[in-house]
Amino acid sequence: MVAIDDTSEPDSPVRSAYPPLVEAAWLYQADQVCPEDLPMTAAQALAIGMDTPALCELAGLPRHADPRDIRDTFEQALQELGIKLPDHHLARRYALRRLAARFTAGEVDLAELASDEWSEMEVETAEEQAFVALLPPCACCIEYTLGLDEAAWEAQLQIAACALVSQPTVRPRF
Repeated sequence: MVAIDDTSEPDSPVRSAYPPLVEAAWLYQADQVCPEDLPMTAAQALAIGMDTPALCELAGLPRHADPRDIRDTFEQALQELGIKLPDHHLARRYALRRLAARFTAGEVDLAELASDEWSEMEVETAEEQAFVALLPPCACCIEYTLGLDEAAWEAQLQIAACALVSQPTVRPRF
């Protein structure tokens, strides 16, 4: 899971151009947001001028609140703001491209890329396929599963990530 972009990293080359709540909606739908991070995202949205009763309620929830309550309040806030949750498949494609962008910017290390969550993803482009094919199922098996040394794998992954990031992609629209 990844954190939503916030003001603590103003120089990040991967900073989202989207308001924090829109970004959160897409990553939430892609199962890339921890519920406990959503109250802070709501507070950020309030700080930039978004305001609804559910958004205020969400911003006031503690991180350790019941995740179901956080999810329900988050979805209500999105509805009140007219922000539609994207299709799960589109959201996953967006999250994959975002992961590639964060990797090329040096914000994600090699061990963080190792996850079996992407292996079952339905890809639509050759660039997505090339990137996903290089993602190992776990960090402990990088050499074993890839048959490459780490430097060669990282170089191939950089090439695939750059190719994916350079392609037009699905993204939040206003």
